[in-house]
Parts: sequence; structure tokens; C-alpha cells
Amino acid sequence: MHSPLSLRHYSHDLLSHSHDHAQLVFGLNGLLEFEVAGVSSQVIRHRVAVVPAATGHACGSPEGSDCLVMDIPSEQWLKERLGVHADAGLRMADKIQALTLNSAQGQLVNWLATSPINDPVIAEQGAALLLASLLSEQSSLHANEPRLPLQAIDRFIHEHAAYPLQVSDLARLAGLSNARFHSRFLVETGCTPMEYVRNQRLEIARQLLQSSHLAVGEVAARVGYSSQSAFTAALSRHSGCTPRSIRARR
Repeated sequence: MHSPLSLRHYSHDLLSHSHDHAQLVFGLNGLLEFEVAGVSSQVIRHRVAVVPAATGHACGSPEGSDCLVMDIPSEQWLKERLGVHADAGLRMADKIQALTLNSAQGQLVNWLATSPINDPVIAEQGAALLLASLLSEQSSLHANEPRLPLQAIDRFIHEHAAYPLQVSDLARLAGLSNARFHSRFLVETGCTPMEYVRNQRLEIARQLLQSSHLAVGEVAARVGYSSQSAFTAALSRHSGCTPRSIRARR
């Protein structure tokens, strides 16, 4: 069995693929633009993207990025290495999300990145320790807190898609401080609040392009873009399609 850990450098070249195992991508330095099944996020230092098995994903880094990548071998491997955390590991690996590491986890990632991870003992035990740390924190975090009112948040975004939105606008709906809301939102949805708003706006735009005869500039304005060119670029990154190609498929 190959090592579950590897160091990878990403460049401006866009990679797009899927694989039959789940994967965690830990940011070391630089910024990696990441998209999993249409959900966008950014992998930077102390952030990790979760890619479920057999899920299409794309990534690229215009300025260059280095990451520690964990390929989760199998369900059996999780059960053997994680014990009581195995079921939580399966649930985490099956959900598209982005997580933020705490200081100790960040230090562990940095230590593994500078260790001989081609050594199977270091690689497997290091991967298991890092996973166990993530899962232990996730199981205790927000254990007694109600879930965020995502339906109300979705309605608010749809009703105010044409206007500037801030984290504070959404945090107010949940009755939380901006920082607390940001942390909770990242855990529950796998992306930041502003990434979520952007994705929602672009999905509204895609539906408008498919179901209406509005000019592209009007569609852009309805989802908060004052520039048609900026809107077209954002939609292309989000869906891989231009407004013209979406209309052509209607």
C-alpha cells in the first residue's frame, strides 16, 4: 500500500479529476483555489479541504501552493487505526467541507511536512494521529448547540442577492457574533459565509439565464455584480460555463 501522506506543489495549471478514495488537502503555504462538485473554497495555511471518494474536483494556484495531501486508504484502515473515531471518520470523509486547524493541529501538519513521510510507520501513524485530532475536536465542537438556520439564511441571500452582504448580516439571523458565526458556518457547510453567498448568487444567476430572457447585464445586476465581465468570469470559475453557453443549452 502506498503512503497515505504526500507533499504536492500546485501551480497555475488547472487540475481536474476524481479518485476512488477520500482525500484531505492541508495548506502549507500559498493559496490553492479548490472546487469540489461545484463548491468553491480556498486552501491556505491552517485550512484543509475534504474531498469525498469518487467526487469530481478541480484546483489551481496562480502564484503556486504547497500542500500536505492525505489519501485515506480504506474503511478497514480507518477502523484499524482510529478505533472509536472510525465512524466519525467515515462521516467526515463523505462530506464536502473545509476545516480550520487549531494551533496544535497546524504544528502537527508542519511537523509531518518536514518528516520522512515515505517511511510507512511515520506516514500511517502520523496520518492516524492527525485524523484522530480532527475528529475528536469535531465531535466536541458545538455538541450542545442548535444548528444554524440555513433555510432562513438562504431566503435572506435570495431576497438580497442584488445588494452588498456582510458576514454580520447573516450572523444577525443566527443571533451570533461575527467570529462565532464564521466558525460555526465553516464547520456546518464546509465553506466560509462569503464563499457561500457567492456560490448562492451564481446559482441564482445560472437559473435566471436558463429560465428567462433577461440580458446578461441585468442578470449580473440582480445577483450583485456591477460589471458584466466580472460576473462572466465568476460564473465561468463557478460552473465552467459562460452565460452564452448556459443559454445555448436552455
